[in-house]
Amino acid sequence: MMNSRKGTLPLLKELHKPGRRGPQVPMGGLEDRPVSELLPKEFLREKPLSMPELTEVEVVRHFVNLSNLNYGVDNGFYPLGSCTMKYNPKINEEVAAWFQDIHPALPENSVQPLLELLYTLQEDLLEITGMDAITLQPAAGAHGELTSLLMAKAYFKDHGLLEKDTVIIPDSAHGTNPASATMAGFKVVTVKSDEEGLVDLEQLRTLVNEHTAVFMLTNPNTLGKFERNILDIAQLIHDVGGFMYCDGANLNGMLGWARPGDMGFDFVHLNLHKTFSTPHGGGGPGSGPVAVKKALEPYLPKPVLVKAEDGTYHWDFDRPRSIGKVRSYFGNILVALKALAYIKSLGGAGLREVGTMAVLNANYMRVAMEGTLPTAYPGLCKHEYVATAEEVKKRYGVKAQDIAKRLLDKGFHAPTMYFPLIVKEALMIEPTETETKENLDAFVEAIKEIVQEAETNPDLVLSAPHDTPVRRLDEVKANKELKVRW
Repeated sequence: MMNSRKGTLPLLKELHKPGRRGPQVPMGGLEDRPVSELLPKEFLREKPLSMPELTEVEVVRHFVNLSNLNYGVDNGFYPLGSCTMKYNPKINEEVAAWFQDIHPALPENSVQPLLELLYTLQEDLLEITGMDAITLQPAAGAHGELTSLLMAKAYFKDHGLLEKDTVIIPDSAHGTNPASATMAGFKVVTVKSDEEGLVDLEQLRTLVNEHTAVFMLTNPNTLGKFERNILDIAQLIHDVGGFMYCDGANLNGMLGWARPGDMGFDFVHLNLHKTFSTPHGGGGPGSGPVAVKKALEPYLPKPVLVKAEDGTYHWDFDRPRSIGKVRSYFGNILVALKALAYIKSLGGAGLREVGTMAVLNANYMRVAMEGTLPTAYPGLCKHEYVATAEEVKKRYGVKAQDIAKRLLDKGFHAPTMYFPLIVKEALMIEPTETETKENLDAFVEAIKEIVQEAETNPDLVLSAPHDTPVRRLDEVKANKELKVRW
């Protein structure tokens, strides 16, 4: 870098010479010539490109105004149920930036500090989950599901248990669960929820048999309920030689209070981009580490990060029973570092407070809204709850989707809609621990106003949103005529 005006000024004068013909391309010893003389004529424009004449400030304002149309956790309340859209501390970004220029193919001895941090994160996640071994490779929660099921399949094949071909999944589960099981080559059997929104234990007993390979369970579940029969469920599955899989998407609801490994789970995926505050808006980036019990450790994706007796860190590729790599290089390392910064910033007591406040906030909102949008499965919830607009629809013709659209006019992002599928006109709300009571109250008040509007002026709600740059879209047309490129 030139650090004096004497060195910089000649370069600036050269760049601004009148009639300068554009960039010059070195030709390996040949005389430099303009690009226009080097490209085939069929690739050259016959006419100059027609571009608008704009000042720099106009261009900057254009893109800043576009960015202001985006909505995220830095703009306001983002109550997507089962997504845990919590505030992302900016210190996490700074920590990740320290390592952003490290190439993943660098030799181990040149990146020991980075490997030490990743190993530290692994140890922390094992303590948080109560598991024995872990991989950071999977790129997201669904990827963690598939990785776990491939490990289970490899285990059963290794032990000659080819009859283990069935995965049991609750009817309230994330849609990725049955998709991952099918991709891994398993049959899928659904177990229903009981009147409390928990796994129907009696029906589960009729479904479990020698073919049961894995029971996939989200705990707390997607209705926001903690499966209090979890020890009985685990015993039931283990008695027939099956594995218990924990979908860790909702770990925020018991963080610091309970561990999957203590409940009988054999593997668990973690959403670093949910529970541990790394951004995941806009489709990424994600990270879905998988932690396992000792019996499944040999099947972890390779390489596995290990610590040698001399205190150095290495990637272990010599793992003959591994299912192999599931992602390029070693996982989404920058996301992993953000999660580590979050964990170390809070410590054990802070993580426990996260779980406490997430549950408190959810129950505060649930009770405050009970007379307006009742909870589908009443009673204490964990980090989230599912409200139903079924009665509002019956009375006024206003659906959950209409309420969600009207919320945009009130300045709020909508909750998750129409999930889980077992709840009619579902609105799944997760406030997380990072919202203030004032924000929660404002959201509840907005819901009350919308339901009041549904009664007195339903057309106002049915035609919402009114104040957004784009009005209500034809979603049926968008689904049928999907355009995924400009």
